[in-house]
Amino acid sequence: MRYSKKKEDLLMTTEKTSLTFDDYVRGIQSLRPEEQLSLVEIISARLKKFIKHKKPKHNVMELEGLGAHIWKDIEAQQYVTTERKSWD
Repeated sequence: MRYSKKKEDLLMTTEKTSLTFDDYVRGIQSLRPEEQLSLVEIISARLKKFIKHKKPKHNVMELEGLGAHIWKDIEAQQYVTTERKSWD
């Protein structure tokens, strides 16, 4: 789809074109500074919506208790004291 820059001259064609990243960069460079700023605002708003609705893959709290069986019979303070002595 292709649109003209003017809202009142909205043109839409059904031809499919594949734009590259460089095509977008060249297009941005041809915009006036206020148009570039408007584009940044649009992109920023879209990213904020995407990030807001994206669910994290994992939560650090899922690790709680992991490996607890390893420390089951070990006194924490005794372990720390022994470790500190080994540093000397």
